[in-house]
Amino acid sequence: MKKKRVLIRLAIASLAIMVLVAASVGVAAIGNDYRFDAREVTIPVSNGGTLEGVLTTPERGDAQGLVVMLHGDGPIDATHGGLYNPWFEGAAEAGWATLSWSKPGVGSSSGDWLAQSMADRAAEAEQVVNWARGYTDIPTQRIVLWGASQSGWVLPAIVAHNEDIAGVVAVGTAVNWLRQGQYNLQAELDHKVADDTERWNAKEESARTNALLERGANYEEYRDTAHETDPMTRERWTFVSRNFRSDAEHDLRAAAQRQIPWHLMAGKHDRNVDMTETARVYQGILDDQFTTTTLNAAHSMARPIMEDSELIGLITGVFWPRALLAPGVIKDYQTFLKQL
Repeated sequence: MKKKRVLIRLAIASLAIMVLVAASVGVAAIGNDYRFDAREVTIPVSNGGTLEGVLTTPERGDAQGLVVMLHGDGPIDATHGGLYNPWFEGAAEAGWATLSWSKPGVGSSSGDWLAQSMADRAAEAEQVVNWARGYTDIPTQRIVLWGASQSGWVLPAIVAHNEDIAGVVAVGTAVNWLRQGQYNLQAELDHKVADDTERWNAKEESARTNALLERGANYEEYRDTAHETDPMTRERWTFVSRNFRSDAEHDLRAAAQRQIPWHLMAGKHDRNVDMTETARVYQGILDDQFTTTTLNAAHSMARPIMEDSELIGLITGVFWPRALLAPGVIKDYQTFLKQL
């Protein structure tokens, strides 16, 4: 009798696990059911390579324009591992198509994103836009640039060189590379409540690295003098050496001559970029072309807890990725697109 009871309990436990798994699969399916059509595209570039991309469009009706997405830092693919889906959906519901592509060297895209300067990134985006204009089924009658974080040094250069950009959505974008780095360092130290010794060591290491960059030191010298627990790779050092003098102000002044609307989406809890500085600089240069919204969000426009807890972020990303973004983010994005 005892053995039979044990078997019954095991059967009930197994059934419960099966029900839980089935429910989880169902929730994940519903949570990842987005309202847009998508197709993969292959974009040729001038160096003879290609970029793999994705074009998303509204499920119903023709799109009234095209959003071209420019990534932030890192090896990001066309959908950012699915994190861009809420943005794709938001644009589609506002009547816009979206074009995004994997960075060089990511996925099937040829090249190496770590070998690029910010000018290279701008030139690449211009090639993608020109490619899109060659297809009648891609709605390029109005083009909006969407750019995050590091693309703050790319967006102004594209606008300055192109007369037919209709607007810009800047998401947590930076102005000056070195100041951004110092802000991020201070914000992270404050967040972890670092003690005086930790703060002094971190700031000394940052100053040492910046001094090496300023005098063009090679990777070996950086590696041999670095006290960091996780020093840069050779490729990353080369990338930073190529771009650390980036500052958006010059290109922003040229872009201001185009007289198009710029909208900054700023996270109240952004520890990567000083959004107060970005808003001040944009306002001073772009004047009445500029609007901004400050949201209760982290740098990525996610709810702050998603960046503070890897587990919560992972679970939410799998089962209900729409909930990753802070309240009001997509609505604010749609409002800008609709006003165009």
